[in-house]
Amino acid sequence: MQTLIDVYRQLDVMHAWRGWHWWPDADPFEVTVGCILVQNTAWTNVEHALQRLRAANAFSAAVMDTLSDNELEELVRPSGQYRQKTRKLRAFLDLARKRGGFESLLATPANELRPLLLGTFGIGPETADAIICYAARQPAFVIDAYTMRIFGRLGIGPVKSSDYHEWQRFFLEGLGDAHDGDPRDLFARYHALVVLHAKHFCRKRAPRCGDCSLAAWCPFAEPG
Repeated sequence: MQTLIDVYRQLDVMHAWRGWHWWPDADPFEVTVGCILVQNTAWTNVEHALQRLRAANAFSAAVMDTLSDNELEELVRPSGQYRQKTRKLRAFLDLARKRGGFESLLATPANELRPLLLGTFGIGPETADAIICYAARQPAFVIDAYTMRIFGRLGIGPVKSSDYHEWQRFFLEGLGDAHDGDPRDLFARYHALVVLHAKHFCRKRAPRCGDCSLAAWCPFAEPG
């Protein structure tokens, strides 16, 4: 049985050269907004919304808070479900304000920050952990549909389950001894590599098994 670190090393060989929008030092507020806008849409759509926000100089909590709902809806329209996503952004801004500002909120320890995020309209476990890992730069392992697809095909992990926290426990336990001290960088890079692999090789339809160095371990892999 291959370990999680075995898989990580192969993913790194295949995808280390590719760009990643949240790695290593993206702007925390832009990351947070992206984490919310990417729900139920492709990242390319989010990029269009981010470009609009950037052009409007709205990439700070203080500035975004001054926009009317109509203005914010128009800016985030390319990401889809723009009215709902505007409500979600407003809810996050309210949380940040109540916690002394955006920077103060992200400085909250992860074990306290996560419940605060999960108690905010429109933020579920995946979004909360992405904000903690990539914006607050604290340890959190993000699970998503890509993770379950890749490792389900490999036959590694709780493959019969779609429970977020069951998968997250599996990764946290499996990577427990694979880092020196702060595991944040490993968690962030691992998730980034999973996303890149799912988009470029282990696609939902027409996977490129012949180009994947995990194919020798993968029961799903197609010959050639």
